[in-house]
Amino acid sequence: MASFSTLSDIDLDRQVAALTKELASLKRAVARRGGAYYEDGRDAAFDTYSDLAGRLRDAMPALRKQGRVIERSARDHPAAAAAVGLVVLGLVASLLFSRR
Repeated sequence: MASFSTLSDIDLDRQVAALTKELASLKRAVARRGGAYYEDGRDAAFDTYSDLAGRLRDAMPALRKQGRVIERSARDHPAAAAAVGLVVLGLVASLLFSRR
């Protein structure tokens, strides 16, 4: 007849083997799910980027036209452009320093 310690050692070995198999199975399941989540996130980011690029491409002519208008206005009125620049710089500085 086997001693009690030998039986418990055999039982523990079986439990460890079963837990090792279960852990390997869980690792595979997590890897599959992680891969799927990664692919879904990558696809969503690509779709968002494509949408944004399309919108910017459509808006570029109007943005360039507005940029030329602003540039012409700044050349015609340099003092006003400097004043607006200083105001914007002050607003940015106040926002940066107010967060601290």
